[in-house]
Amino acid sequence: MDRLTQMATFVKAVELGSFSAAGDDLNLSPQLVGKQVKMLEQHLGVSLLNRTTRRQSLTDFGRAFYQRAKMILADMQAAESLAAETRGTPSGRLRINAPVTFGIRTLSPRLLEYMVRYPQVSVDLTLSNELVDIVDDGYDVVFRIGELASSGLKALPLAPYQLVLCAAPSYLVRRPPITSPWDLQQHECLGFSFSDGRSHWSFDGPEGRVDVPIKSKLTINQGDPLLSAAVAGLGVVLQPMELVGGALRDGTLVRLLPQHPVPASAMNMLYAPDRRMTPKLRSFLDFAIEALGQRRPA
Repeated sequence: MDRLTQMATFVKAVELGSFSAAGDDLNLSPQLVGKQVKMLEQHLGVSLLNRTTRRQSLTDFGRAFYQRAKMILADMQAAESLAAETRGTPSGRLRINAPVTFGIRTLSPRLLEYMVRYPQVSVDLTLSNELVDIVDDGYDVVFRIGELASSGLKALPLAPYQLVLCAAPSYLVRRPPITSPWDLQQHECLGFSFSDGRSHWSFDGPEGRVDVPIKSKLTINQGDPLLSAAVAGLGVVLQPMELVGGALRDGTLVRLLPQHPVPASAMNMLYAPDRRMTPKLRSFLDFAIEALGQRRPA
């Protein structure tokens, strides 16, 4: 059995907390994961894990070995990336993090095209609205919506992210008409947890930009449940066109205040400034700009 494979299996079991979870991630049975870890322990002549029927934990040696193994595997991946760079062929594992709605509705369908174009690249996509540490969490590329805080990361600006205000006819028929942004203060607005949209909504119009405080009985951290709530007539929703477009086309939602558009949000691709610009990373950055569009200079 390849020693690096055993080492990688051990690291994965530690990171995911069990042989079963590691097996799911590596497409192996839990028994084979356990066998590889045991063979590694036999080779080393020392236990790496304390095991009970309920849990596993690292031994003191196992904790030190885990840290060193991670470094060895990272060095190996870097060496393989260097070889790929020499060949000029995009290859290896590309780790990406993106917001949930954007990742499901926009990025995922385009990733299929990228993988067909570059068959030697494997993609590990994680969807989360939580902020992540691109370096510590080991991501190659992170997508972020909204203005960026100073971080020292490299940012490539993409085409802005457009939000749309809408509600179900069943909601509108029993509530006062919405003819200006300020009318929203008399309505139930469905809040999105990971933005300023949980407390106020902004609009552009003939008089300039206005920020309207909103009230929300329902606040959710993902877009799809907000869409379902809006279609059910629970309130007014402000979400991206890629999410609500189908409901607008079939009439289950109606667009509101088209004369007061919502300011588009900035969209950026981030990567570490010291990250080696391998063919794998360069190919994806170029592809994303091609597929998603790039923000024009102001």
